[in-house]
Amino acid sequence: MIFQKKFYDNNTLLKLYKGILKPRMIEEKMLILLRQGKVSKWFSGIGQEAISAGATLALDKDEYILPLHRNLGVFINRDIPFTKLLAQWQGKYSGFSKGRERSFHFGTNEYHIVGMISHLGAMLGVADGIALGGVLKEEKKVALVFSGDGGASEGDFHEALNTAAVWDLPVIFLIENNGYGLSTPSNEQFRFKRFIDKGIGYGMETHQVDGNNVLEVYDTIKNLATSMRHRPRPVLLECMTFRMRGHEEASGTKYVPQELFDEWGKKDPLTNYEQWLLKENILTNEIIEQYRNEIKTEIDHAVETVFAEPDITPDTNHELADVYTPHVSVSTPPATKNKSPKRLIDAISDGMRQAMEKHPNLVLMGQDIADYGGVFKATQGFVELFGKGRVRNTPLCESAIIGTAYGLSIKGMKAMVEMQFADFVTCGFNQIVNNLAKSHYRWEQPADVVVRMPTGAGVGAGPFHSQSNEAWFFHVPGLKILYPSSPADAKGLLLAAFEDPNPVLFFEHKALYRSLEEDVYDDYYTIEIGKAKKVREGNEVSIITYGAAVYWAGEVCEELGIDADIVDLRSLLPWDKEAVEASVNKTGKAMVFHEDTLTGGIGAEIAAHIAKHCFQKLDAPVYRCGSLDTPVPFAISLEQNFLPKERFKKELLELMNF
Repeated sequence: MIFQKKFYDNNTLLKLYKGILKPRMIEEKMLILLRQGKVSKWFSGIGQEAISAGATLALDKDEYILPLHRNLGVFINRDIPFTKLLAQWQGKYSGFSKGRERSFHFGTNEYHIVGMISHLGAMLGVADGIALGGVLKEEKKVALVFSGDGGASEGDFHEALNTAAVWDLPVIFLIENNGYGLSTPSNEQFRFKRFIDKGIGYGMETHQVDGNNVLEVYDTIKNLATSMRHRPRPVLLECMTFRMRGHEEASGTKYVPQELFDEWGKKDPLTNYEQWLLKENILTNEIIEQYRNEIKTEIDHAVETVFAEPDITPDTNHELADVYTPHVSVSTPPATKNKSPKRLIDAISDGMRQAMEKHPNLVLMGQDIADYGGVFKATQGFVELFGKGRVRNTPLCESAIIGTAYGLSIKGMKAMVEMQFADFVTCGFNQIVNNLAKSHYRWEQPADVVVRMPTGAGVGAGPFHSQSNEAWFFHVPGLKILYPSSPADAKGLLLAAFEDPNPVLFFEHKALYRSLEEDVYDDYYTIEIGKAKKVREGNEVSIITYGAAVYWAGEVCEELGIDADIVDLRSLLPWDKEAVEASVNKTGKAMVFHEDTLTGGIGAEIAAHIAKHCFQKLDAPVYRCGSLDTPVPFAISLEQNFLPKERFKKELLELMNF
């Protein structure tokens, strides 16, 4: 191993030494505690410390790093007190996540670190968003995100690198090539020999370094970061290294040939660097002893302190309160009473335009939304108003773009992502349910993201452009779900969604975009999230519904002469329990009606709530009506049979005659 001092002074060289020594000593202590049964799990980075330490010390302290399990050196070299880290690992309240997360699954804006989730590759797109935020703020900063060689097989890897390359984002994608993904060797993961060979496919600059040489890692990243701050662009950096212990301690290492341990044991990053420093008279045995004593004292103090802390006493109210970023949704009236006719698509477009004017930190992203204006023309003319920096066409990569939106939120910005069709959200599902939804609960980071979802059937578009998929997300704590049925509600709720710092899924029925029109306030206004609207007053039956089913219900009641209370939920998560209860208690009969398929639909939850809380007022069972439990068919006759309108008429009459 060859170390080149270059122009670095002794203080820098010693700082690098201490930067790999401290993680090694902490790991050695953790392995002892693990054998003693005092810690439950540990992912060892022994043998890979040079990468984490070199990378972290090469960057400015306010530049974000997104590490993985084996990157203890990142946290240590950002000067996080070891007591705080140990409390996190032990699930103590004084840790970063109040006992809600383990090991390195947390973030901290104070130290500019965004920890991983277990789904490998998911944080690569988040790094794109952090870098984009820096570019838009003209900060001249880079972001660095780690990936293992195994995790680089994920689709998120391709999406994030491709997006960063297309947008010239200053992200260092650092791949720790240690030869294994858990027990699977590289030759069973991919066919290429070097990750740097992939760069040409992205039009991206690449570099490969000896990941066990802390000075080479530090020098390479320091020079790259300096260059990238002035000429933003992504870089793929491959660090060659080896994992000297198992994927995690319980997995062992029997699957690794002994000769690899023998070979890489000679390349130990700490031993080799220490010997070179001693040879160069930069380091002395006295200094080594001093460093080790200081670190041991800190470790022992942390262990004593943290192990003495009490276990967390659960507080249900506290747990529930942290699911969402605190925010009080209120109705904001318009400045004037001026109105003009607007279709649903016009009201949505008007709301986005006014949100862009009110929130200069709001960025819109989606496929074809810039010059083309989106496939439904909701953003037509926006590029001329707000520029391509804030109205961004994206590659076809839903996961990376939702991740990018989350990264923008970490940088204190707002983001809107347009799903071209709600059906396509499956490709970004993980980012929504595991990053956006859990963000505040895990580390008190708002996920200030609105995802617009053109949804619904009735337009002859078949099974992949017609699904009602709101129920997929209804089960996920941390999300908010809005589904307006009228232009006026759409504008007011959309503007409220942009004010809310929590992740909001905003469903827009495609068949309603241009089929209905009403007078809508021209000025900015909001509608309180979580409040239903009574669209028809009646005394015989309560129909609880939303979306296009609001109009179907009204038409059927007119046709049959039924005096119905029709409650348009508008907000599905949270939903207005009080309004529903008040209506059902008045009429004594309840029908929950939605376009989504019947089994597992949102109506089941609402019906269960009514059955429990309105039981004494009910004169009949609670009825539900939804679409057939099949995919959405293409042929018009089949689609009409799939949709619930005719069945709703039959079941409503049955309920009325009960």
